[in-house]
Amino acid sequence: MGASSLAVTAARAPAHAAGEGRQGDGRLGDDGIADALRALPGLRVIEERPGAEPGYRFFVLGLRQPVDHTDRTAGTFEQRLTLLHTATDHPMVLFTTGYEAVLTPRRTEPTIVLGGNQLQVEHRYFGESRPPTANYAHLNVRQAADDHHCVVRLFRTLYPGAWISTGGSKGGMASVYHRRFHPHDVDGTVAYSAPNNVDDREDSAYRRFLAHAGTAETRAALERAQREALLRRAELVARYEAWAASTGDTFRIVGSADKALEIAVLRAPFMFWQNGGATAPAIIPGPDATTDALYAWLDKTALLPVYADAVARHYIPYFYQLGTELGYWDVPIDHLADLRRYPDATQPRAFVPRDIPLHFDATVMPDIDRWVRRHGDRLLFLNGAQDPAVAEPFHPGGCDSRTLWAPNASHHVTLDDLSPADRAYAMATVKRWASTPGPRDVHRNGGPNSAR
Repeated sequence: MGASSLAVTAARAPAHAAGEGRQGDGRLGDDGIADALRALPGLRVIEERPGAEPGYRFFVLGLRQPVDHTDRTAGTFEQRLTLLHTATDHPMVLFTTGYEAVLTPRRTEPTIVLGGNQLQVEHRYFGESRPPTANYAHLNVRQAADDHHCVVRLFRTLYPGAWISTGGSKGGMASVYHRRFHPHDVDGTVAYSAPNNVDDREDSAYRRFLAHAGTAETRAALERAQREALLRRAELVARYEAWAASTGDTFRIVGSADKALEIAVLRAPFMFWQNGGATAPAIIPGPDATTDALYAWLDKTALLPVYADAVARHYIPYFYQLGTELGYWDVPIDHLADLRRYPDATQPRAFVPRDIPLHFDATVMPDIDRWVRRHGDRLLFLNGAQDPAVAEPFHPGGCDSRTLWAPNASHHVTLDDLSPADRAYAMATVKRWASTPGPRDVHRNGGPNSAR
């Protein structure tokens, strides 16, 4: 939902990256890795899928995890994992989207840079990794961090070398949260486009970004398009409802197509800039645009299917997290005050059914932020300067940590968007972390900063 885009695609990573083209199974023969995986306690090899690049094998796995890491009587669930395996003596990249797992064999940039293995962890309560409980009581950043900790402890028996964690957007956030509670599980973290909403009551940074993004002409065009959409609400809602009827979709979660449309209109500028709209301001429809053109622009910019039930139900756990721990950004609305109908339209509650309680814990994000500022060693943040999602960024203050900004990049920032000097620094840093592993987290519940 806006921040769900995967920012760590390897499509433009350098072909000459270190380790590229190395093949083999390290200490295991070609037929040994599958047997070694099956021997790991609690792990199920679901299938081996084709499509991996030469020198790699791609496995879909299931790992039995506790529903509650503090209470083993609460039961278990199977967490979906994927493994891109090349060699057990190569580095391992621990990867998450923060949502459901990507079930196609795609390497992240750190994986390519290191010529390493890649282990993807599906976030609990997303995709197939759903505990058999009727609520989301065990969906929080600490439980997810403990999931990652269990994964590292188990797979390090097969992959004893360096481990680097990575993720984009919510996946980058989850990688940082893992480090907060288990700081020595991995030897470094590369987080792409990771928001840091420290105080959910104070969102001026997001409003300030949107008030200065791009040119005044483009910002004015966006505001006009928003107003025009709400002025033509009846026509646009009719099209929206017709689309839903043709696909068998409904609006029970949000409440109505009318409310869903208003949400999309309010979110449009944020998503416009987040997805690189600065490169194409001329596509914003003006007052003379047809209703069809306005609908098409809103659909492309704010992703109208996202607010209907078929998609929205998959993001209930995401908005639950926003409404209980992560917080959510605010957007300028004064220019639409006379046209709005739903005061809570952009709040997480709008996407979470009323029978699921939301109680926000305002201590969680300040704790994460404080740890990153004071103790966050070996953290590398890659952000696009044109991305409103990182209007509130992390500020790492620990040893060997840094934030790199790509001046013209959006939420989909990659290494190639950085300046040549910063790109070289990022690649050299990841390689150095992999060649000089840090201290290992030998305690069951994490390192010195992991106490509950």
